[in-house]
Amino acid sequence: MPTLAIVGAGPGLGLSIAKVFGGNGFAVALISRNKDKLDGLVQELTASGITAAAFPADTANRTELAAALQAAAGRFGRIDVLEFSPHAGLVISAPQEVTVENLQPQIDQLLHGAVTATQAVLPAMLEAGAGTLLFTTGGGAINPYPMLATTNIAQAGLRNWALNLHNTLADKGIFATNVAINVFIGATAPEGIPHAAPDDIARVYWELHTDRDRPEHLVTA
Repeated sequence: MPTLAIVGAGPGLGLSIAKVFGGNGFAVALISRNKDKLDGLVQELTASGITAAAFPADTANRTELAAALQAAAGRFGRIDVLEFSPHAGLVISAPQEVTVENLQPQIDQLLHGAVTATQAVLPAMLEAGAGTLLFTTGGGAINPYPMLATTNIAQAGLRNWALNLHNTLADKGIFATNVAINVFIGATAPEGIPHAAPDDIARVYWELHTDRDRPEHLVTA
């Protein structure tokens, strides 16, 4: 049974991605900080007939994150698909207000977290000559929003790296892609706010994994 690892798993998009992949025969390893919430997600997936397990870790803690992915590989075997989408919180900061200190948490969780997670699973993927790396950013990684300056910087760095991985790993059987979500994630949203249901967005991840033809996908309303 192939395995999907979701870093930053939660009850919204993460759960929807788990259901899509799990419904197509994948076991699912869920990674995030809150063990109780993870256990609830595991119960929901198990009730749907999906094999799942929780591996608590803070994605900003490189040691914890690497250990969680190693534990997931030990439980299920090689990680075939990595999906990275931790929520770093809505941090309001204008470009002129960026400092090393207020930028560091975003870099640690989003960029360093992605590098850590990838390096934990990539050697086995390269050995097998197959694997998928799905990175999630916001629309500001492409066209920055002035009020989200620190998040934009970290996600733009992640996007750049994801595209570089795509360009250098494709001939080795590894598919890497960036999913830039430029809408509010939810079945409903405040009036005038573009949105998309998590179940609909999750199907994009499955299509990217199976089609393996796009280094990037921008999700819009």
